[in-house]
Amino acid sequence: MHVVYCGMPKKDLNQIAANIVALTTGTKVKEEVAKNPAAVALGRLGGLKGGKARADSLSATKRKEIARKAAASRWKTKK
Repeated sequence: MHVVYCGMPKKDLNQIAANIVALTTGTKVKEEVAKNPAAVALGRLGGLKGGKARADSLSATKRKEIARKAAASRWKTKK
């Protein structure tokens, strides 16, 4: 649940409660650091093409080997 106060950024109830406590006790609340938009765009770009590019670069036998290993680790019993 997000709340908007007069054009201020959205905050969830925990953030609002932390701000109330900080105001009443006189302490400071750590504010979120703004992300670098260029870094965000670059990371998103890599994330969008990553899986498909990796699948295109692998041979069919290598993909099968990776899939078998993943399935084996998913289904192995925990000791």
